[in-house]
Amino acid sequence: MSAKPIVLDPDIQRLQNEGYEVEIRNGHLLVHAVPYVNAQCKVLRGVLVTELNGNLGQLGAPANHQVWFVGDYPCRHTGIPIESIRHSSGPMPLWSGFEAQHRFSNKPEKPFPDYYSKMVSYVTIISNQARAIDPGATAQTFQVIESVEDDSVFRYWDSASSRSNTLAVSAKLAMNKVAIVGLGGTGSYVLDLVAKTPVKEIHLFDGDTFRQYNAFRAPGAATAEVLDEQLTKVEYFARQYDPMRRGIFPHFGYVTEENIQDLAGFDFVFLCVDRGPVRRVISDFLRGQRIPFVDVGMEIELLPELGTLIGTCRATMCTSEKSDHFERHVPMKMDEPDDLYRSNIQVADMNALNAILAVLQWKQYCGFYQDIVRSHHLTYSVNVHSLTRDEMTGVPALVEGSA
Repeated sequence: MSAKPIVLDPDIQRLQNEGYEVEIRNGHLLVHAVPYVNAQCKVLRGVLVTELNGNLGQLGAPANHQVWFVGDYPCRHTGIPIESIRHSSGPMPLWSGFEAQHRFSNKPEKPFPDYYSKMVSYVTIISNQARAIDPGATAQTFQVIESVEDDSVFRYWDSASSRSNTLAVSAKLAMNKVAIVGLGGTGSYVLDLVAKTPVKEIHLFDGDTFRQYNAFRAPGAATAEVLDEQLTKVEYFARQYDPMRRGIFPHFGYVTEENIQDLAGFDFVFLCVDRGPVRRVISDFLRGQRIPFVDVGMEIELLPELGTLIGTCRATMCTSEKSDHFERHVPMKMDEPDDLYRSNIQVADMNALNAILAVLQWKQYCGFYQDIVRSHHLTYSVNVHSLTRDEMTGVPALVEGSA
């Protein structure tokens, strides 16, 4: 945990100036020490929580009128629940290690113009009942809470997850070390997707220079000035994603039998190489180490008589519970001399789709997405829009609530 200064909006600053115990964490505003009455007519203190909309300093109006509450259900001074704010109750994990018990909804005649009015409205409804028992009960304690953020890999909070209340689900992706071997067309899109997850360390392995034709197969837009720098791929992509997150480590060089031990100890590997013999060396090592991985591949063919392309994307996953299928589906011999894809044909859409299939498998492996069939092999054929799956483990996947 590391203390971080808050850049407060005027309405949040007003809450703090008026003595409310304000904290900002994981894209949420928390007001602590809110007095309330429980069913036994005792005055206790709880926490009101709302997600923040936008960036600190430019929050604007709240996205909705609802809040979460940490504590027992608030009651009137008589012990009867305050039904006017009831929405739902039950365990509500907002992020790892933090859980609310209730969701309140009290829609005003006009939308709340700012977070000050929203939070004070709920504080007033709840604490007025506590003051009927204890006149000195107030949420304005003037106790200062230093806002502390968990040591996040992101340089700004993941507001999409906080606004959709999926921080606890996203935490399932917070692996310690993930490797991406190969930063060509597909590998670069894998990085783009994985970089936006809470993986602590993303290690990039590639021995190529980032050239002009690479720019047409990668996410984003490289400037001519950057291309003139002749950066290595790992250096270029590490620089591209550094403004958004920490924990990206470039490793310049190809993975070979001599340095294959560099992949030991990873939690997951994305294998994005286009040479069969290299794929064999790396996949044999990963399977021997029981390191889960997804291998991607693509075949593109030109139909001269039609002047059109056909192609197939493949994503094949190996895990500790299933890896015997790998050699049946993945080419590991010498490459064909007329391999159109390896001529650097510009099919960024297929590269992106190939990366998406691989990342979807990884996220299902982590439990982020439900996976009923547990397929370890996916293919997509563009000319018939056919998505096929194969090589199921035969082990029923966990369904929501069964873990």
